[in-house]
This record gives sequence, structure tokens and C-alpha cells, in this order.
Amino acid sequence: HVQLVESGGGSVEPGGSLRLSCTGSGYTPSRYCMGWFRQVPGKEREGIAALFTGGMSPYYSDSVKGRFTISQDDARTTLYLQMNSLKSEDTAMYYCAAGPAATCMYSTQALGVIDYNIWGQGTQVTVS
Repeated sequence: HVQLVESGGGSVEPGGSLRLSCTGSGYTPSRYCMGWFRQVPGKEREGIAALFTGGMSPYYSDSVKGRFTISQDDARTTLYLQMNSLKSEDTAMYYCAAGPAATCMYSTQALGVIDYNIWGQGTQVTVS
């Protein structure tokens, strides 16, 4: 059973930091495109960061570039999102997702939701 589980969400003041984790099980993580997404009620899910687990430069949306960092552990079973200089507009439910390697070929695909087929349940981040 393939599963992704996010953790690390919470409440933080503007300017603060949080680190989200996403732990995967039930699949071989060596060649997947992994992404972080966020969604607020009434709006579409937004792709904010993605990386290819086999190794390449990550992608970031303009909204988080320079503040957030996506990374993975050496075993490639845990995906991280380090979030610094948080703003109120970063408040959202954050999701991690896994998709086929080709999803990471282009930034528009990697930061889009269509090609991801494994999703976590989400973790709430509130900045206020």
C-alpha cells in the first residue's frame, strides 16, 4: 500500500520558520518526482516546490523562491520543506505528492497537480 504522510505543520508568527516532513512507504523512491503543494479554501491547489529523487536542481514557485527549500534524506524516503521568513499568505494546508520521474522534466509539469498520482493527507500551516 503506497502512502505519503506529512508532518511538521503548526502555527507560527510572521517571520518564523517551520520544517515540514513527508515520509513515504510502499514504493521505491529512487526515481520519482516529489512535490510540495498548498491549498487554501476556495482556491486551486498550488505547486510550490518539486524535486526529482534521482538528483537534479529543484523547482520553486515565485511565491516561495528564496524562502523555502525542498530536500530529501539520503535514503530518499523522507521529503522535507524548510520554510523560512513565513508570511501570513503562506497560511494553507500543505500536501506532498509523488509522481513519475517524467513529471520533473519541466517546471510547469513539476509544479502542476495533474501528473502526481500519490498524495498525502496534508498538514496545516498557519502564520499569524
